[in-house]
Amino acid sequence: MAGIGTREQQITALDSVKERLATEHGIMLCAPPFRKDRSCAAVIYNAGQKENCAIFQHPQGWVVIAEAMLGRGDRAYEYFRAYMPAAANEHAEVRESEPYVWCQSTHGKYSRLFGKARVPWLSGTASWSYHAATHFILGVQPDYDGLRIRPAIPAAWDGFKVTRRFRGATYQIAVKNPRHVCTGVKRMKVGGKVVEGDLVPLASAGTVVKVDVTLE
Repeated sequence: MAGIGTREQQITALDSVKERLATEHGIMLCAPPFRKDRSCAAVIYNAGQKENCAIFQHPQGWVVIAEAMLGRGDRAYEYFRAYMPAAANEHAEVRESEPYVWCQSTHGKYSRLFGKARVPWLSGTASWSYHAATHFILGVQPDYDGLRIRPAIPAAWDGFKVTRRFRGATYQIAVKNPRHVCTGVKRMKVGGKVVEGDLVPLASAGTVVKVDVTLE
């Protein structure tokens, strides 16, 4: 998210997250768990719980954002869906929490209770998830001079439509994905006129602006 390192280093770091930390219920904090070393405070929790290799909900959106910034929309959305409460309806007997609220943490794969959600309602996850979905998967990003349109979506998507109210104006944005890519703005029209780049110029308050974007 900070843009530190070369692209190759960033890809290596996130590929390591996929290999070592990713599960079907979300991204674990670390791995493997501490089991015997009493010098570490994490040992106050059993393996797979809390700071000792659990799936903390609050930072899940950060990994989604990082993958989207690399343009890897498929993986960003995969991670986003993995920890969504509503997406867990098909295994509610495992999750054991309300399907409309995030929990603080989920038992990681090193726990015998893997996938079970604990301490619901006590998390800042909702705001980060909204930010990850709107600003980075859909890619509608506020800028000083207007709105940047930088989607990182699953390649299977045909596109999407979103309405964004920004500084008093309403932007009706339609994104088409005919070649089924994850990212890359090929062409953008604002009010029917072609605009170079991915910046939608700031409109006057009270106006409605139609934005058409094609990915390639």
